[in-house]
Amino acid sequence: VHIMEEDLLNDNCTADNLPLYTFYASVMIVEFTLALPLNLSVLYLFIFKLEFWKLNSNNLFLFNLVLADLLLLGCLPVNAYNFLRGERQSVDGKICKAMLFMLFLNRGASIGFLAVISLDRYFNVVHPGNKDFVLKKSPHISVFIWLVLLPLTIPTMLKTGCCSSHGDITDTLREVVFFTQILIPFFVLVYCTVRIVNRLKKKTVGDRTKLRRAVFLVTSVMLLFSFCFLPCTIARIVLLIVRAMDLENAKNIAVQVYDGFIVFSHMDCLVDPIVYCLSSTKFKHLYLTTYCPCLLRNNAEMVERTNPTRTNLNLKRNNNTLTFF
Repeated sequence: VHIMEEDLLNDNCTADNLPLYTFYASVMIVEFTLALPLNLSVLYLFIFKLEFWKLNSNNLFLFNLVLADLLLLGCLPVNAYNFLRGERQSVDGKICKAMLFMLFLNRGASIGFLAVISLDRYFNVVHPGNKDFVLKKSPHISVFIWLVLLPLTIPTMLKTGCCSSHGDITDTLREVVFFTQILIPFFVLVYCTVRIVNRLKKKTVGDRTKLRRAVFLVTSVMLLFSFCFLPCTIARIVLLIVRAMDLENAKNIAVQVYDGFIVFSHMDCLVDPIVYCLSSTKFKHLYLTTYCPCLLRNNAEMVERTNPTRTNLNLKRNNNTLTFF
């Protein structure tokens, strides 16, 4: 029986289209190569420059977001290696489940903290009287997200079927966790975006600059989320339908498309740093000052040639008001 189960696992984990999975592996290698130094540079700023542990909701949430991205990036070389060998997942059950655990946990954390960042903007704009609610609870919220994800993720790794997306048996708990991690935060993002946009329409002219920035942030987060995670969600739904209808040829295609969109979802690790810059004028200025000072210098020189008086005023303002919007 054990040998039969192992053969079934190997069959389910075999990549039928090796050239396609070789391309997927190449994409993951590019994602890893670009995203790793980018996220490490951001991590350095949060630890040594911004002191994320201080009570600032954006700093703490964004630090957890970059931490989740870095842990997720650690899975990409292993997955790329498996794809190059013609395996959708490692045929070693322990390695396979460990990779799935890391994928579920850190993708869930990344999505969760993106949603919380939008909630923070929502309270600041729509309920200004409670704008410190998320600020004061940021350590508790961060710990809560990780603690909730652990009991949700661990049970999905304890069953035999590692490559369940290609098998005939549906792991109900794993599917519930997969869709819950994506759909609930997505609805939170949509709600926050709609409420902030409606708030913008009702506010007076004097408050519109801050509101426009908040709208830009939550809209960008929602677009990032939709761009990276909704395609794999739709592909997963199609795969489940095809499996339920027992369409063998269509199942192979659906699995390949689903795996491709999962690889595509890792682009989130590359795009998240843009969210950091959108969340804070201070972070954007600090990042450019630390890693790209020549850009700031060239821009300042260009502005000074056109309007030296205004440049001096802006420099004074930047030194005193590098605050979160």
